[in-house]
Amino acid sequence: MPNIKSASKRVLISRARNQKNKAGKSYVKTMLKKFDAAVAEGNREAAEGAYKVAVKAVDRAAAKGLIHKNNAAHKKSSLTVKLNGMAE
Repeated sequence: MPNIKSASKRVLISRARNQKNKAGKSYVKTMLKKFDAAVAEGNREAAEGAYKVAVKAVDRAAAKGLIHKNNAAHKKSSLTVKLNGMAE
């Protein structure tokens, strides 16, 4: 437990930020899983909709610093390859 008042404030701030970051990363993972489920199902329309949402979520996470921009680019590339690989 911190003895200094400013240190105890930092603990509260870091806890709040940690929860916010965890929620953001969880949202990205959920959207990626929904896209993968749509691809596995073979529903092209649902996959395209989920693709747009997933790419937006990944971009937002990269902009906020939750994931590295190269990691975001890698994820988006992977999503695109899966979408293009679907049987039409």
